Amino acid sequence: MSERYPTTTPEEREAAVVAATLEVQRGGLVVLPTDTVYGIGADAFDHQAVQDLLAAKGRGREMPPPVLISSPATLDALAVRVPEWARALAERFWPGPLTLVCHQQSSLQWDLGDTRGTVAVRIPDHDVAREILERTGPMAVSSANRTGMPAATDADQAQEMLGADVGVIVDAGESPGGEASTIVDVTVEGGRVLRLGAIPVAALDEVVAPFGVRLGDAAPDEGTDEGTDEGTDEEGDVTGA
Repeated sequence: MSERYPTTTPEEREAAVVAATLEVQRGGLVVLPTDTVYGIGADAFDHQAVQDLLAAKGRGREMPPPVLISSPATLDALAVRVPEWARALAERFWPGPLTLVCHQQSSLQWDLGDTRGTVAVRIPDHDVAREILERTGPMAVSSANRTGMPAATDADQAQEMLGADVGVIVDAGESPGGEASTIVDVTVEGGRVLRLGAIPVAALDEVVAPFGVRLGDAAPDEGTDEGTDEGTDEEGDVTGA
């Protein structure tokens, strides 16, 4: 059964961050707020914890979770061959609703599922989430919901769906919700947009145009969720690229 921690005062917030950090470090699952919806997270380098995360959501290895980080500097520890235009996107839109699908470092000792040699990376624009990530390191994080159900936008919803599977729930009130993150695959020549989300293609192209890249030419039609497992899974889960 999960323990729930409020974050309304600085003391409560610190206690919640400490509790979540300890739970992740001992191989458990936590529910944490993000800038869009609540997420369920685990140590990205703990194989069993990641498998427990997938099981809690009711999904298989074919739907690996993305990885949330606290700083752009961590990107190079997880990914290789990141194009300069992709770095420009990260500089402009991180923290924020942009997920980059990159070639993963081959030396990484982790197993996120059937990633086909890629890793989806994002920095959430949420102070509490980043405080936790600063202490835990990279976390595999998926939206806090059972697969096929709407993502939780508050701790009550997350607890109802996942309370029996997680050790700690960090309650930061109602999440902003809104549009899902925009997902860009940077592993292919010139890149491609896998999912249209909170960041419009025009804004992406404004950043990458000086590099001779135009993502709008390879963007999916509006209303589609190409490259994702379900439209409600905000944290940008992708099946590889």
